[in-house]
Parts: sequence; structure tokens; C-alpha cells
Amino acid sequence: MPSFDVVSEVDIMEVKNALDQAQKELANRFDFRDAKAEIVLEKESIKLSAVDQFKINALEEIVLGKLARRNVSLKNIERKDADISPLGHARKELKLKQGLETDIAKTIVQAIRDTKLKVQAQIQDRQVRVTGKNRDDLQTVIAALRGKEFPVALNYTNFRA
Repeated sequence: MPSFDVVSEVDIMEVKNALDQAQKELANRFDFRDAKAEIVLEKESIKLSAVDQFKINALEEIVLGKLARRNVSLKNIERKDADISPLGHARKELKLKQGLETDIAKTIVQAIRDTKLKVQAQIQDRQVRVTGKNRDDLQTVIAALRGKEFPVALNYTNFRA
């Protein structure tokens, strides 16, 4: 039976490329000379650190701008509040959301049911698998999901005919 998966993933290679571009801009910007600002990519988060609150906000703006330019959806980035030490040094974490959370997956399944098409949607781990007898119905489901607004960016993978 034809099927596809609805997932919410961030392309890590695009994130790495965006962070490399942000590092280059950081090295060239006059206001960041001797500022000891850094950008570090960990497993599923981006750690920013700078000498004060103003620099951390500027650094976050640079990183988010580069991510948006590389077509990484900002819906999949969770911004945490900046941690400021008593000496003024600031740290901030940008968390990358990978996979669908259960409540969002339930919302997607309900949106698929609301289309009244003859397809089945089931939540599997951190994705939603949609199956149906007719490929045209599956393409209609994809079009309907693209037309709706969700709190995360959706990707459609494994389309099997």
C-alpha cells in the first residue's frame, strides 16, 4: 500500500553550514573584536556565549539570520533565556527540535482525519505514518497539511507508491 511519513527534522548539515557562516561573520565584525564570543554546536543544541547581554543578543540574531538563510525553519528552534553571571558574562542555548512530540502528532492525525479521505494515520515513535490505497489521496493529504499551520515545520519522507 502506498504510504509516506510526516516528520519534523532539522538538517544538521545545513545547521553546521549556517554556524560556519556565522563564525566567519563573527571574526569579521568590528563590534565583536576581542569580545570572546563563541558558537558551539552540540548534539541537539547550539550554545552561545559572549561577554554581556547585548553581545549575546547580537550573536543570537546573527545565528538565527544565517539559519533562516540556509532554509532551516526557525519553528524547530527553541530559544531559552540567557544565563547571565554576576560578572556579566552571558550564555544562551538554542535547542533544535527533532521529531514530533505526542501532542503535535495527535493534532496532525486529527487534521488528516478531518480531510475525510480514505487514509489511515498512525503515530510511530516520533513521526506519523500515513497509508492509503490511492496515491492521489496521499498527495491531497500532503497538500492539506501544507495548508495548515503547525507549531513545528513538517517534512514528508518515504513516499512509497
